[in-house]
Amino acid sequence: MVASGRKRSRRAPIAAPSSPPPPPPPAPQSPPQLTSLLALLASSVTLALRFASDRDLLLRPSQTLALDPLLLSAARAVSRLLAQLPLHLQTLTLTSLSLSPPTPSPPLPSSWFLRLLSSPSLPDSAWRDAFRMSKPAFFQLLHALALPASAASSSSLALPPDHKLGAALFRLAHAAPALVVARRFGLPSPAVAARAFYEVCRAIAERLAVLLDLAAPDRIARAVPGFCALSLPNCCGALGYARFGEVAIAQALVDAEGRFLDVSVGWDPEMAPVEILPRTKLYTSQSMVLANAPQGELIGGSVPRYFLGPACCPLLPWLVTPYKHVVDATDDLSKESIFNHVHAHGQQVVKNAFGRARARWRLLEECWKGECQEALPYVVVAGCLLHNFLLQCGEPMTAEIQRNADADAFVDFEGEKDKEGERIRDVLAAHLSLIMLASFNPYYHPIEAFSFVLRYEKDDKSILHKVVYLSL
Repeated sequence: MVASGRKRSRRAPIAAPSSPPPPPPPAPQSPPQLTSLLALLASSVTLALRFASDRDLLLRPSQTLALDPLLLSAARAVSRLLAQLPLHLQTLTLTSLSLSPPTPSPPLPSSWFLRLLSSPSLPDSAWRDAFRMSKPAFFQLLHALALPASAASSSSLALPPDHKLGAALFRLAHAAPALVVARRFGLPSPAVAARAFYEVCRAIAERLAVLLDLAAPDRIARAVPGFCALSLPNCCGALGYARFGEVAIAQALVDAEGRFLDVSVGWDPEMAPVEILPRTKLYTSQSMVLANAPQGELIGGSVPRYFLGPACCPLLPWLVTPYKHVVDATDDLSKESIFNHVHAHGQQVVKNAFGRARARWRLLEECWKGECQEALPYVVVAGCLLHNFLLQCGEPMTAEIQRNADADAFVDFEGEKDKEGERIRDVLAAHLSLIMLASFNPYYHPIEAFSFVLRYEKDDKSILHKVVYLSL
């Protein structure tokens, strides 16, 4: 029996009438003073950037390179501040603050370099500030390098040769980033600026290599008179070493005028000079370079042609190093102390040459990292060749460049001494001691102490020089 009953039905709950959504909070209103202040700030940054761009010929490159990052940083900061304003207040435009280089189209867009070229009234000092050389020297170098204007090969760029050279010299002189170089010279991108730099360095190494040809006629003979003036008879050059960052060591032979005669770069920074020297071309070729040369006849013996060497190198018949363990005192008149004093004066020429090359080409002092380290030796050689080229052109050195640099420290050589090298050094030391004695005693004139004949060729004519020195 089934019980019958009324079935209960379930009713859906009745939703309460919905209330209208709350109105959105009112947009924050920026104080009028803040908006006006931001407008003035944006306008000031825009005008500063425009001045730095259009009137950059009035500024020195070092000033521009220091000012540009500050202005661009200010532009970014103003852009971020404006982005915080409500949309209806973002009425200021910062199109003039674009950080992208101009899009190239032939002919090249107006750039700092084009404005420089089209300003004939600018003094040579503007060119020397920018490229470390005068305008005539710049175009003389351009002619010597013969850079291609078109992409003659896969390694060359289709850019005007003067733009390539200018961009490379500007980067080398000021260690300017590739982005800055591209913007100043109207180049398409930083990558193009980097390629132009290495193309020019390669051209310098190829076209100006003759300036480092140690075996060229008269190259060594012409170095002798300069060292004779330093009381170093028959000396043909000063050998020295320098570190470039933590990447490489360079060995260089320099004459008395500060001209590089031989450069070898790229040696491991952990190597000692005594390990580097036997591996260089100078070591293997010195016998031919110094062969068949006249000897200087001094009291005590003959002196063949030789190079000055630092204390970190071994004493050899052709490489004269200073005496070891000699007290450096101003009142020490021993022949060893006198010789070391004159030797240090002669060694200063190679220290100065490295220092001036670094001061003129600031990129050499930068810290090179990654793949760029492989290119550093070529850049150093290019800097030394340009140094010689400017000496040949008679380009003056500014006070900023003409500085005496401290030499990099290397451990002194403590190995065995060469007997012939000792004899030559002793003869030179005795000679300098006699000169010093003559300078203190007016009644003693040992003219025979230093009288020898120098011979070298000039214009196919044999020229004899008899040199007599009585004082330091």
